[in-house]
Amino acid sequence: MQYDPIKRKLGVVFNKTPFLRKLFYRLLDLLLLRSWHIRKVLRQVEKGTKTPLTVLDAGSGFGQYDYYMARRHGDWHIKGVDVKPEQIADCNTFFHRIGLKNTRFAEADLTAFSEPETYDLVLCVDVMEHIEEDRKVLRNFYQSLKKGGMLLISTPSDQGGSDVHHHHDHEESGEHSFIDEHVRDGYGIQEIADKMKDAGFSKTEVYYQYGPSGNLGWKLSMKYPVIMLNASYLFFLVLPFYYLLTFPFVLLLNASDLRGTHKTGTGLVAKAWK
Repeated sequence: MQYDPIKRKLGVVFNKTPFLRKLFYRLLDLLLLRSWHIRKVLRQVEKGTKTPLTVLDAGSGFGQYDYYMARRHGDWHIKGVDVKPEQIADCNTFFHRIGLKNTRFAEADLTAFSEPETYDLVLCVDVMEHIEEDRKVLRNFYQSLKKGGMLLISTPSDQGGSDVHHHHDHEESGEHSFIDEHVRDGYGIQEIADKMKDAGFSKTEVYYQYGPSGNLGWKLSMKYPVIMLNASYLFFLVLPFYYLLTFPFVLLLNASDLRGTHKTGTGLVAKAWK
């Protein structure tokens, strides 16, 4: 199942005006559970610092998290990098258009990226599962952080995070997977912690997100709509009515996942300090 083409089409629709782009960001913040978890950690970071931060968003995509940080902290210096030049150009245009001057975007390959001792925070959301040379990328993050800086990663876990548990059974039953866009099924907690320590990080903290309630919320908010849109883009006409029905349930499920701790889950939040 293809996810990127649908994201690009949605981006075109919501990029027609600044208002629609901001609405798009708001919808992503509400629907995507990983955004709930990332923003929770960012708020904790805010409380723990009294000085402006220099931030790298490694794999910035549509610029959702850069917008969140830039609006809240005009004195932070934020750089978003992505391998896709069209997204970099789009984000630079939009941020310039709305007057957020503390954020810039540049094209970069994370396997070759290194800006030594530059950043207080490196944010990497739903990127590592797409990169084969993950150890090299983690070393680059370590080198680019200042002493005491933090790396914050959100990524699928090996508990079905790429939606590939019982993959053959899914194929036989007609269910679909997002695995065609991932180079690995997901990370184990110990695996990613060990890789961060091997990269040089002195302290790590890794925990599950997308527990039972969060996983159900993800299916309602993302998986089932993407399955419909892969079948036919005509389902774009149905989506507003679908979300009208499911949106309240998704909010409750996401809030439940955010509050609880999980023995297992299909996603991971991984933090590491230099």
